[in-house]
Amino acid sequence: MAVTAESTIMELLQAKPESAQVLFRFGMGCLGCAVARGETVREAAMAHGIPLQELLTALGIPEK
Repeated sequence: MAVTAESTIMELLQAKPESAQVLFRFGMGCLGCAVARGETVREAAMAHGIPLQELLTALGIPEK
C-alpha cells in the first residue's frame, strides 16, 4: 500500500517509522493516541494548523 495524504497516521508510521521524527518536528506529539489510528495525514495537518503540502514534502509522500 502506498502512503498518501489519505493514509492514517498509524498507516504512515507502520510503513515509514522514521516519519515519527518529522511529525514531532511539526509539533504532532500524540502519535500513539487513539485518534492517530483513524485520523488521516490530511486531517492531522488541518487539526494542527500545518500546511498540508509542507508536511507531505517533509514526509516524502504524495498527496494522492
